[in-house]
Amino acid sequence: KKRHTTVEQLVLPCAKEMVWFVLGKEAVRKLNDISVSNDTVSRQINEISQNISEQVVDEIKKSPLFTIQLDESTDVTLCSQLLAFANTWLRETSRNILIKDEFLFCKTLDTTTKAQDVMEIVNNFFEVHALDWVNLVGVTNDGAPAMLGSRSGFQMLVKQHAPMITGVHCFIHREALASKTLPDQLNAVFKGLVKVVNHIKSSALNTRLFKRFCLDMGSDFDVLLFYTSVWWLSAGNVLNRVFQLREKLHLFLQDQRKEEFRNVLMQSNLELAYLVNIFGILNKLNLQLQGKDANLFSHQSIIKAFLDKLELWIIRVEGNNLVQFPYVNAMLGEKEAIRKSYEEVDRTRDGLSFIRNPFTTDVNSVLEYFQEEFLDLKNDFAAQDIYQQSTIEKCWASVIGSYPYLSAHAVIFLLPFVSTYMCETGFSCLLHVRKEKDGCCDVEEDEAMVCKRPQVRCNCVKRFYDSIKLVLEKEGHTV
Repeated sequence: KKRHTTVEQLVLPCAKEMVWFVLGKEAVRKLNDISVSNDTVSRQINEISQNISEQVVDEIKKSPLFTIQLDESTDVTLCSQLLAFANTWLRETSRNILIKDEFLFCKTLDTTTKAQDVMEIVNNFFEVHALDWVNLVGVTNDGAPAMLGSRSGFQMLVKQHAPMITGVHCFIHREALASKTLPDQLNAVFKGLVKVVNHIKSSALNTRLFKRFCLDMGSDFDVLLFYTSVWWLSAGNVLNRVFQLREKLHLFLQDQRKEEFRNVLMQSNLELAYLVNIFGILNKLNLQLQGKDANLFSHQSIIKAFLDKLELWIIRVEGNNLVQFPYVNAMLGEKEAIRKSYEEVDRTRDGLSFIRNPFTTDVNSVLEYFQEEFLDLKNDFAAQDIYQQSTIEKCWASVIGSYPYLSAHAVIFLLPFVSTYMCETGFSCLLHVRKEKDGCCDVEEDEAMVCKRPQVRCNCVKRFYDSIKLVLEKEGHTV
């Protein structure tokens, strides 16, 4: 996250001072031979990035199956960028197979951001690196029409090259969409509270005055949070902060004689408490869906558990237990929105139960083509021991030699990404890079910066070392 001139302006001068005191003036002259200029560091970073990308492409070519996730975003500089990641399935040893996720590319969308534009970039990447569409078995992206359109969406365009792919709509995006289905009464309250926040946050003077007001009253918090609809946790965080500062807000607006905003707070105390409660629960669900090393079945479990909790809460409310949830209709609507959002996922739950746990599944629920091999696996005590001691991915990877057809079928459903979480993480890294570069937009150059971030590329310690070694050898240094 540092500028390319950091070594030249800070690290090297400090190193010279230390060497001067410890080894003397002669040793300092040797440090002058080290090239650490801005251009040199930039070139080395680009070479390392290029080498890592080549290693990733080589791994994809070696993988019999792979999946991708991609997402498009427009940043503060109005630069539209496309990020892509890949999941590969690689055999490290005869008995050890790993599912690895890797950063694939970051490209600029120069004009429109339609499905055809995205497809052109992806197809060009496949052609340049000689990747085979036949080996692609899954594509994950958000629910934008350009991505999931039934006729001309990106997934439909991909199916023209790879008809057997599994298209996945990002689980986190679906949860975020479902959480926006508020009843009219609560939606009006929410919009009114956002207006109250904007009244203070949009004015630098009001922001400073409110901060001083809160500090004088000894409040734990002294600033409100802006609401941003594209941020998954924004609504819950904004409402929670308003709830924490509701008394200070009331007094502050009274001093300003803003009766319209003050009335919004006075008339919506109960609704605000409910919204804070339910959005806190939804934010907790969203956080459970975030992160890496997830698969279709782990997310199915999270969603199913949440739907069961909603059912429990509805029963409580209908029994006049109104401690937490005073709005029956709102709760019913929330459950229905989430149920519809994930209904196609639930339809696949029973037919693929053998993937989650092959040792408790009835043979009649397995496709006839796999039943004989399934029975062999079900009675394999060694495989049962592996299942109890590791993840389902490692379990299926360990038995692929003995049960190739059943394992290959399982991997097709374990390999796809279940969300665009890594793309969103990549966009956050790009945002930090832009801030460091004073907002300059050069996605091709920024890709080199992003790909070396540990949040984005976590499987590359060895290949990162190999790339540095290669660059140093080119520079004439001994490693």
